[in-house]
Amino acid sequence: MAFDRTDRISEEVRHALDRIIRESVKDPRVKGTWSITRCEVTKDLRYCKVRVSVLEDDARKELVKALKNAAGFIRRELGREVDLRYTPELIFENDLNMEYAQHIGMILAEEEKRKPADTEEK
Repeated sequence: MAFDRTDRISEEVRHALDRIIRESVKDPRVKGTWSITRCEVTKDLRYCKVRVSVLEDDARKELVKALKNAAGFIRRELGREVDLRYTPELIFENDLNMEYAQHIGMILAEEEKRKPADTEEK
């Protein structure tokens, strides 16, 4: 499947945002283990949904709140790094896919533990 223009821009924005947040944002709430899992830039390049995955449960809300507060600064830095006609407005959201994957993994592990016991009874 070929990537179209918005996919390439979304990936470039994701890399730039990761670099900006790690190096330039000095908010103490931006800490712990986190990553930007996905950026989705609209076709008109006006908006960008930024999905952030946080490993620690207690830091999740604080990190997203800090990023929303620093969105103007981050947008300005993004405009300096990525050469676009319009710098997209950033919308930060929690990405719960990793948490969901861990939950499914635990369910599958429990099923594997029960499976040998069920086959021995028959």
